[in-house]
Amino acid sequence: MIQREIDIKKPLTEKQKDMLKALEERPVTPDETCRELTAEELSYFRRVAERKRKERCKQTVTLRLSPEALKKAKMLGKGYTSVLSRILEEALDSPETIRHNL
Repeated sequence: MIQREIDIKKPLTEKQKDMLKALEERPVTPDETCRELTAEELSYFRRVAERKRKERCKQTVTLRLSPEALKKAKMLGKGYTSVLSRILEEALDSPETIRHNL
């Protein structure tokens, strides 16, 4: 059986690299289930991508945390600030959490 999926968390094997290289050299052939997009359709995707990029743009803020909260956050490992951002966003969407902490 040929493995067609790649686990992005693991480094690529030589076999997977060869497979991707071979696919890179194959021509793209649209068919009835996957037709080629028009210039107008492609421009729509660009507009959506630009809007999404602006929505995802993070802002730098200064936030004072207790030493214990900072220690726990750093224990989350690399990318802990992104995790904190998601936790904060989720907490702010919960009226119960806000009321509990006021």
